[in-house]
Amino acid sequence: MTETVVHLQPGYLLQHWPYRETSLIIDVLTRDFGRVSILAKGVRKSGSKTAAVLRPFLPLQISYRGKAELKTLTYVEPVQVSSPLQGVPLYCGFYVNELIGHFLHKFDPHPEVFQLYRECLAQLSENLEIERILRIFELNLLISVGYGLPLDFDERHKKPVSASKKYFFNADCGPVEAEDGDIAGQTLLALHTRTFTDSETLAAAKKFMRMVIDFHLQGKPLKSRAVIARILQQ
Repeated sequence: MTETVVHLQPGYLLQHWPYRETSLIIDVLTRDFGRVSILAKGVRKSGSKTAAVLRPFLPLQISYRGKAELKTLTYVEPVQVSSPLQGVPLYCGFYVNELIGHFLHKFDPHPEVFQLYRECLAQLSENLEIERILRIFELNLLISVGYGLPLDFDERHKKPVSASKKYFFNADCGPVEAEDGDIAGQTLLALHTRTFTDSETLAAAKKFMRMVIDFHLQGKPLKSRAVIARILQQ
């Protein structure tokens, strides 16, 4: 097997796990190579300078090599000082990381997702319109990885979605108009245009996106979602 050697690749740490006594296994979102698992040897030793760099939401330049699926870290440095996420935005950042971990396969390049992620972090750091930021990221992520959502056209009835109508949503064919539908056309069109004009529509969009995400996760839980819910109840 040919050895992979990557130098100074832009990336973000998504998760990390202890490995043996002094090392970490890190899950990294890279710009050009997708998600990559990397062994960071010795970084848990006392006095390790690398440990301070390997933290979530910090833009990195990372170098690694290896023949196996688990690569070995050879160098890492921060690209710039970024505004730290705090409070609810911090936990929302972990939620976004968890979504990427579920929906992006390893070594499947998605430069557009890398850009979406970077923009999402920048917006979360401003602590403004968090729910809107998350809905747009969720929707764009699903579209980028191939789970496109037809939101503005009722294929079964061959007509555009109407804001005044109600719909059921079918994962295979999209919205279907129905008098007893549980999704407002206004919600579908707001998601389609990424424009949320009131809190009621935004709340409905959150409920809809949760349903879609849960369908694709096929029962896999999102730990960060439960943590955020507990924090907001305090």
